[in-house]
Amino acid sequence: MERVEVGVDAVKEFLSTLTSDERWGVMVEMEQTQPVMFGQLVAVAPDWVEWMG
Repeated sequence: MERVEVGVDAVKEFLSTLTSDERWGVMVEMEQTQPVMFGQLVAVAPDWVEWMG
């Protein structure tokens, strides 16, 4: 679980450096190219849409 939390924190930190449009682009790309990883992210961080600001 700790590794997952670190991963979520890393994703949040990375997204915070991008513009809103870039953040959405990254998430759409992740969903399309890494659907399993995207599903895991959504499962552990259901509030991910709030990060998109």
